[in-house]
Amino acid sequence: MTDLILTPNIDGVDDFYAELLAAHEGLEKDDSDALNARLVLVLANHIGNRSVLSEAIKTAAN
Repeated sequence: MTDLILTPNIDGVDDFYAELLAAHEGLEKDDSDALNARLVLVLANHIGNRSVLSEAIKTAAN
């Protein structure tokens, strides 16, 4: 199994966070939730490793 990276690993993390918030700006809750779901699916597809994805689900659920 590939280890899930849980330490900071994003270049320009503050800029990424601002971009993520901006993408949600003005959205109703349902639309914001849908954006999050689409983003999760896009990133999961990019990762592509089922064991990493399963580990991420378990980590997020706890």
